[in-house]
Amino acid sequence: MFFSDAVFAIAITLLALEIRLPGGEGALTDDELSRQLLSLWPKYLAFVISFLVIGTFWLGHHRRFRYIRRYDRRLLWINLVLLLLVAFIPFPTAVISEYTNRTATIFYALIMTLTGLMSGAIWWYAAWHDRLIDPNLDRRHRRYECLAPLVIPSIFLLSIGLAFINADLARYSWALTAPAALLIR
Repeated sequence: MFFSDAVFAIAITLLALEIRLPGGEGALTDDELSRQLLSLWPKYLAFVISFLVIGTFWLGHHRRFRYIRRYDRRLLWINLVLLLLVAFIPFPTAVISEYTNRTATIFYALIMTLTGLMSGAIWWYAAWHDRLIDPNLDRRHRRYECLAPLVIPSIFLLSIGLAFINADLARYSWALTAPAALLIR
């Protein structure tokens, strides 16, 4: 868990490091600095969305591992692939903050979808026939843990389809991740 927490924390930190002022010569006046700071709004938005999504994945990861009683080599590998995807998120975030076309939108949404599905795969593997979880775990909670990881990836998967119609509409659909994150706590 400590290694997983570290990867999530580093990925979130790398998101912030991508926000830089455009290069300028000399000191900027108040107006110039204000304009440059305002011109970075796509980077701020990409940061906030990615931060919230990574945070949601991290919260789910912690919640699920509270109920996983033991682990095996496969679970460790599934977790490692999840961490690989989480560590990669700053790159598509940088892409979507620079480019607003369909390709960038689909690339970002695809990585978020895959990350969410891999997050769910941890539970699905551990819970299958009580492989690695407590067999006495409440049935409703089992069902919740099976379905909750599908919410965020579903939003991003939907946005991939929307991107073929309108890339802006696809990106606007990502706003649904905020209320969805609150629902799946």
